[in-house]
Amino acid sequence: MRFFLRLLREGSGRVLILIDWLFKPSIVMRTNEEQAKVDQETKTLKLYQFYACPFCVKTRRAIKRLNLKVESRNAQKIGKFRKELEVSGGKIKVPCLKVEGSGGALWIYESNDIIKYLDEHFQ
Repeated sequence: MRFFLRLLREGSGRVLILIDWLFKPSIVMRTNEEQAKVDQETKTLKLYQFYACPFCVKTRRAIKRLNLKVESRNAQKIGKFRKELEVSGGKIKVPCLKVEGSGGALWIYESNDIIKYLDEHFQ
């Protein structure tokens, strides 16, 4: 049963990737100066994700729409990023946006919450 659910989740994610590739979102256009400022601000953002996760696809689509340069970290495979997500973020759940700041890091889980944060800061 667990294998079937994983297969279903992986399959639906791959279908969404195809749809995302076929129907690209309209990208926010900025002046060169505005874009340079946004690019500088996004250096503090890291997206922990799984490639074929439907909610990660949704989040990456919003990042693409907002014309943001956010470092993407694959937390699906056992390794440095998965461990960092578990230890520092508190759980292995994706998507997760890490926002680094002077007061420490803010870990935002849930695709809708991540998209809301990005829209509020970079629209």
